[in-house]
Parts: sequence; structure tokens; C-alpha cells
Amino acid sequence: MKEIIMSVLEENALLAAFAVVGITVYISYTLSDKLTRGRLHGSAIAIIIGLILAYIGGIQTNGEKGLADIPMFAGIGVMGGAMLRDFAIVSTVFGASLSEVKQTGVRGFVGLLIGIFLQFFSGVFVALSFGYSDPVALTTIGAGAVTYIVGPVTGAAVGASSDVIALSIAAGVLKSILVMTTTPFAAKFIGLDNPRTAMIYGGVMGTASGVAAGLAATDAKLVPYGAMTSTFHTGIGCILCPSILFLITKALF
Repeated sequence: MKEIIMSVLEENALLAAFAVVGITVYISYTLSDKLTRGRLHGSAIAIIIGLILAYIGGIQTNGEKGLADIPMFAGIGVMGGAMLRDFAIVSTVFGASLSEVKQTGVRGFVGLLIGIFLQFFSGVFVALSFGYSDPVALTTIGAGAVTYIVGPVTGAAVGASSDVIALSIAAGVLKSILVMTTTPFAAKFIGLDNPRTAMIYGGVMGTASGVAAGLAATDAKLVPYGAMTSTFHTGIGCILCPSILFLITKALF
């Protein structure tokens, strides 16, 4: 019986992935309601459970994709892969109100630039503190602090080594996890309760996956606005980091 179940799950990997995610979300919202009375949003609990499961999967298989390295859960790698992830992020923009976008105006654009420059140079100084001095390595790791997509794009453009590119991805993933788990707690302190602040927040923080998950745990109606500007953040970062910011870093260090 066990072999039959495993065989069915392996042959219908994507359906199995949806089932696993659905069960995880149900458990998370139940825990949120019963244990925290809604103070800790179900989405935040689901993120934490997902990270734990990914860690357990990686330990069990010595692989690189968490649960996706286990054949019966391989569909999670497709469901959580770049294609469906980016499709989901882009599709959220269709829920945004054009009038709210217009009202954000210059503030949203300024937030984008502040976020990119602040995060880039924060990454650069962290890299410096760990002994890196080569402008190529500093730029790549700094770009990873912008997002884990900008890091490898920049590293490939400026000729960084594979280990430095890996560090840039790790920096971006760490930032994404921090944003998605801390957003619900920080929301009330920074006024993150309307479309305009959501757009500015998305532009400043930048990580599309982290912002989308964090806003989903805060207020699902804010996700389209944060996802829109955080996607712009990644795009502008891919332009600025290998060019202007690389030249600035090279001049300084």
C-alpha cells in the first residue's frame, strides 16, 4: 500500500505539491487561530513551517532543493520554481488600482532608489568586514543584498567567481526570509496599512517574494502594490549594480 501511494505521488508530482501546500496552509491557519488568536498570521506560520520542511528535506537527502529532492515531493520544485513564482508575482499586479499608483508618484520612485543604494552599500560594507576587498566581489555581494536575482546577474556581468556569486545569492535569500517573517510584526509601527505605503515599502525592500509573502501575512489587499514596486526594484537593480554602482565601488575601493 505504501509503495502504491508513493508511486501515485511521484507520477502526479505537481498535484501532490498543491496538496502538501494546501495541508500546510490549513494547519498554519488553524494554529494561528487556536494558539495566537490571529495575532501571528497563518501565512507567517506557513512560511516558517515551509522553511523547516525544506531544512529537513535537505538534511535527509544531502541535496540542494529541500523537499524537492525527495521524488514524491519533486513537484514542489516546479510549483516553487522561478517560472510559476514570477507568473504569480506579475499576476498580482492586475489587482492594483491605477489611481492609487498615480498618487504614490515621486515618493515611490525615490523609495526605489533609496532602497537599492542603501541595500547595495550595506552589502558592500558587510563584505568588507569579512575581508573582501576586490571591487568585483564587493559589487556582486552588494548586489545580492539588493535581491538574490540581482546578485548573480551582476556577478556574471562583472566577472565574479562562482563562490562569490553563491554568497550573493545567500545574502539575497537571507534578506528575503527576514522581510517575509518580520513584515507582519513591523507593519503597525511603520503605517503599512494602505496601498501607498505598501508601494513605497515594496520599492525600498525590493525582494519580490519576501515582500509578497510578508504583505500576504499582513493584508492580502496590499500584495499587488508591494509586488509591483518590488519587481521594479529588481529590474532597476539589474541595470544599476553592474554599471553605475560597480564604477562607484571600483572608485572607492
